Amino acid sequence: MQRFDGRVALITGGSRGIGLAIAKRLVSEGAQVVITGRKQESLDAALAELNAIGGAATDSATNSATSRATNRATAVAGKADDPEHRAAVFAHIAKQHGRLDHLVNNAGINPAYGPALEIEASIVRKILEVNVVAALEWTRDAVGAGLSTSIVNLSSISALSAAPGIAFYGVSKAALVNLTLQLAHELAPGIRVNAVAPAVIKTAFARALYEGREEQVAAEYPLQRLGVPDDVAGPVAFLLSEDAAWITGQTIVIDGGGSIRPVG
Repeated sequence: MQRFDGRVALITGGSRGIGLAIAKRLVSEGAQVVITGRKQESLDAALAELNAIGGAATDSATNSATSRATNRATAVAGKADDPEHRAAVFAHIAKQHGRLDHLVNNAGINPAYGPALEIEASIVRKILEVNVVAALEWTRDAVGAGLSTSIVNLSSISALSAAPGIAFYGVSKAALVNLTLQLAHELAPGIRVNAVAPAVIKTAFARALYEGREEQVAAEYPLQRLGVPDDVAGPVAFLLSEDAAWITGQTIVIDGGGSIRPVG
């Protein structure tokens, strides 16, 4: 299917893991994508993969007009909570594409593990700044840049229950679920806003949650395996697409059935 022919999508935190899987899915369905990430080296590697899917040259360092015209993916390096980075991204989109159809707020951090009562206040503020405030700012700037169709926010299953070990990450992702509701109401009817809430996905970001005990963790899910990035990319692509044209303000749980486990 080519559900995104002629469409332009911005994916924050798109250099690896879930963000890269989403970018690959959108490119494979015809989209032009712009990805962000902190490290240029990681972005270059991601662009090589993405532009191979798009059938274009894979030299991400090339800045020629031909490269800009043929590559299906481009990137801008920077920190998600940096206003100057956001400004550079939207200037790039305006120059490169002259339009923006879809936004995926995927960038997020979890720099501290442990109970909420033990996390330093400075770390709490940083988690909220990146996981919640930055998502609002990316959305605000995207709307100002003419965003036309849909937004998907990457929340987490930790938003929906107690999350031992990643307590304040869960708090921030719960805030993102509610932000999704507020934005869906404010941006209707022109722009749809939804979220996804994955459980443990096999990525470098989540490695501490399963490394060395993957079989034990997987056994907790009825589907008997951990998620992989493609398990999230498919639902995100659906929510962005016109197949979800009458869906807004919703959070789709992607957890291998973990939330339906019997009590006791």
